[in-house]
Amino acid sequence: MSDAYLYATAGIVGSIIGALSSLGTTWMSQRAQAQSEHVIRSANKRRELYEAFIDETSQLYADALVHEFGDPSKLVRLYALISKLRLTAPARMVAKADEVMLHIMELYQAPPSKKRFDLSQVTARRDELDLLRTFSEAGRDDLHHGARGIHPAPSQPARSVESIPSR
Repeated sequence: MSDAYLYATAGIVGSIIGALSSLGTTWMSQRAQAQSEHVIRSANKRRELYEAFIDETSQLYADALVHEFGDPSKLVRLYALISKLRLTAPARMVAKADEVMLHIMELYQAPPSKKRFDLSQVTARRDELDLLRTFSEAGRDDLHHGARGIHPAPSQPARSVESIPSR
């Protein structure tokens, strides 16, 4: 084989390797950018759900303090928000949301004497009265870690398909 063919073959192979390297680098950077955008969109969606949940539960909490439970439709939006949280939020957030919902339901069923509190005792009973504090703090942690693509370990292990009872 003559030297001309050898140099031409080496040049073509070098060009192909260079083109493939460029293509691979472009593909990897596009994929990383798409994953980053997905993490940001997911965090924004969860943030919107957390905000809607906080708004809804705040209204229900205030209502439960002064009214008895008479209209089940009051809880429909809350149930819907918790179900939406189950789709996208970590198990820890869903557990915190369930705790808030149960507290509101207990408050609706409580006798009026248990619902009254003295405003001067609000600072002393802040942890007891601020039922959204743990949810808000857990949400902040989730969004902070989720923005980097890292989620804290869930407080409850996720159920595997095998652990779901068959019918």
